[in-house]
Amino acid sequence: MDKKNAAITGVGICVPNQVLTNDEVAKYTKTTAEWIESRTGISKRRIASPEQAASDLGVIAAEQALTNAGLSAKDVDLIIAATATPDMLFPATACIIQHKLGLKNTAAFDLEAGCSGFIYALNVGSHFITSGQYRTVLVIGTEVLSRLLDWEDRETSVIMGDGAGAVVLQPALPGYGILSCCLGADGSGGEYLRLPAGGSRMPITHQAIDQKMHLFKMNGPEVFRFAMQKVPEAINQVLALSQTSLEEVSLIVPHQANLRILEAVARVMDISMDKFIVNMDRYGNTSSASIPIALYEALAEGRINHGDHIVLTGFGAGLTWGSIHMCWQAK
Repeated sequence: MDKKNAAITGVGICVPNQVLTNDEVAKYTKTTAEWIESRTGISKRRIASPEQAASDLGVIAAEQALTNAGLSAKDVDLIIAATATPDMLFPATACIIQHKLGLKNTAAFDLEAGCSGFIYALNVGSHFITSGQYRTVLVIGTEVLSRLLDWEDRETSVIMGDGAGAVVLQPALPGYGILSCCLGADGSGGEYLRLPAGGSRMPITHQAIDQKMHLFKMNGPEVFRFAMQKVPEAINQVLALSQTSLEEVSLIVPHQANLRILEAVARVMDISMDKFIVNMDRYGNTSSASIPIALYEALAEGRINHGDHIVLTGFGAGLTWGSIHMCWQAK
């Protein structure tokens, strides 16, 4: 049997209704809306309602992706949920989504690679397609990061938002779909993006809560330096694997962390910002959901067409990074 690449055949998103502007965030962080936007490129973000968890956003995005692909939930062979903010430590959020989709025997598991989670999950899902084990894989990035923020911490509270994005993977036509992928990690930088309490190392206790150890911590300057090095490397590496030049790439869909990072990457790689899709100004950093949300908007804006070469690239906690190069297969 000939090996088949995996192609994205459907995309869907879910962004919560509540909009939180910089003016509102500034009230908690003792800063200004202008300061936030000048440092991050973000002007507002979406915040999940109290009754919404990661699975709720993920289900809506998944259903939209399936409809977009012309499929129903019963067609799904496997569900992979990339999330750093699961409904609970266990069962897996993917299993909760499976149940909400009305399925029983479909395989399902979570994958946690921080903001690189969607790239990791998409790569893993594609191998189930290329191996012939499954024909339809649902890959979801879903996050409710607002529950883990210290709203007095200017380093983290001004950048994060909630949301979900999902894609359907199926066998591609010859020459289309995912052509190459590269992944990487450097655990020595784990301290730069972390949630200290809530695991076996530091369970949730009154003392941990008093010290705000159950909330997201970030060393912004170190993350910036890491991204500046690894994003260009990952883009160049994935294109080298598929023997494709940067000039042949129509669009880069990056993790939406910080506009200043993307502008710096563009300068280092000597490419125009027009080659990037940017929507963090409206959604903030939605971690593993940011790339599929940006992909959805690029498609809606007509920026991706059949046969276009596009690169998805992400970086995040771990520290982790990765890129995927694909030749887009339209319906």
